[in-house]
Amino acid sequence: MLLERGRALVIDMMAPVLELAAQPIASVKDGIATVDGWFNLYAENQALHEENERLRAWAATARRLAIENATYRSLLHVRDEPAVRFVTTRVIAEGGGPFVRTVVVDAGASAGVAAGHIGMTGTGVVGRVIAAGDQSARLLLLTDLNSRVPVALEGGQARGVLEGDNSALPRLSYLAAGTKVHPGDRIVTSGLGGMFPPGLPIGSIETVTNGVVRVRPWVRFDKLDFIKIVEYSLEPDAIPDPAPPAGPPLPSVNAQAEPAKPAAAPPAR
Repeated sequence: MLLERGRALVIDMMAPVLELAAQPIASVKDGIATVDGWFNLYAENQALHEENERLRAWAATARRLAIENATYRSLLHVRDEPAVRFVTTRVIAEGGGPFVRTVVVDAGASAGVAAGHIGMTGTGVVGRVIAAGDQSARLLLLTDLNSRVPVALEGGQARGVLEGDNSALPRLSYLAAGTKVHPGDRIVTSGLGGMFPPGLPIGSIETVTNGVVRVRPWVRFDKLDFIKIVEYSLEPDAIPDPAPPAGPPLPSVNAQAEPAKPAAAPPAR
């Protein structure tokens, strides 16, 4: 007991000395950490500088491609993309039975929502509005048994129809004979039928089993909260006819050539 008290007393007496001795070591460690931080900041600055240069190059490429695209669209008289108007809504109720896959949102006709408008989240298509009241609207989800959406393989010409069957994985049907699809292939709307504009994200192929193709939607239907109700103007302005070429009219293909006039006789001397 006396020994422990003596040891504690010695430690108390030596503590200031040990603290003073430790200060240079701590200062050196702090200095090393500071220098190391400088080197790390320099490396991060270099990496950010290189990334910024790459982004500048991509931005220049994007501007050039945008100009080329606008030029080609003008030359080919390509129809403009449909105009878009949307309102953000919140899900306030789900479908009323085990065989119905619908949700009710808190915006209706008073907010410009109407039947046929499209419901989307940041990841893809949710479904479409099937009924709209004054203050609410009901959406039919892609997974509902009554849902049919014309779709296509992204970047390809293969088209089909996404059929809901009340499961988490709708079925991709009506593919052309010989069409080869693989798990992971991306599915988008095809634009056929006029219900949806082309190119909206749907999901990706999950399984291909015995000729049955199943698609996993990118939307998490079990976690729906906010839905953007989008109105696409599917009837853009009419495309004007190209202007006729300038200059005199061309001769008719069936026009007969006029007979050559005889050369005038030389005057008599």
